[in-house]
Amino acid sequence: MPQPDPIPSLRQSQWQRFRRIMRWMSLASILAAAAAVFFVMQGESETKIHMLIATALGAGLSVLLGAALMSLVFISSGSGHDEEAHRTASETLIDKDDL
Repeated sequence: MPQPDPIPSLRQSQWQRFRRIMRWMSLASILAAAAAVFFVMQGESETKIHMLIATALGAGLSVLLGAALMSLVFISSGSGHDEEAHRTASETLIDKDDL
């Protein structure tokens, strides 16, 4: 007899969503790093390779870190954990007297 598909877990679907967002944001960070290196090269005629590497790493990692933190905020908000954290003792389903 065929078995029904299992219900996907919320945790796994949220991690898949995070990975999908980060794939796109890693592409955006590479583009931002390339643009930053391009603009640094346009400004000065004699640019050293160390400055270009530092510029690429600084711009790329800044964009990637910002994207990671913002996507974690959005995923946390979408999963309902934020509302649960702000719930007071009077709003909980189980009273302290019942424990």
